[in-house]
Formats: sequence, C-alpha cells, structure tokens
Amino acid sequence: MTVQLDWPPDVVDRLTAEAQQKGLSLDAYVLEVLQKSGANGTSVDDAEKRRQREEAVASIRELRKGNILGPDLTTRDLIEEGRRF
Repeated sequence: MTVQLDWPPDVVDRLTAEAQQKGLSLDAYVLEVLQKSGANGTSVDDAEKRRQREEAVASIRELRKGNILGPDLTTRDLIEEGRRF
C-alpha cells in the first residue's frame, strides 16, 4: 500500500536526519516508528509498563491472602493508634 503525506519540510528534514542516524531509509524509519505505537495510540512501552503494574498488583493481592491483624485488632484500632502520636 502506498501512503502519501504532505508534511512541512522541517518535519521531513528532522525525520530524515533521525532515519540516517539509525541507518534506515525514511520509509523504513517511519514504518518502524508507526509499528512501535499501539493500535490505540499508546506505545508498546506503555503497554509493557501497564502489564508489569498489573502483575505487581496481582502479586501483592496474593501475598495479602491469609494475613490478618489478629482476633481482636481492627483497622479502626490501628487508625486510632496512629492518631495518638
């Protein structure tokens, strides 16, 4: 498929320079940049960070299972204890 874009010359010059720094043609560089972005506009790195956060949350929730304050200690008691100081 062929796509024609009408960009300002300064943008084209900047992209061409970036492509040359990476040793790519302008077409290959623009394609690489577009492929790195997700379908919804978020980058692949953002998707990876989101996945890592979800894994961390799942891990924390798993570690919390079975941990209790004690038979006669409540969260409210801890809050009140913290207010004393």
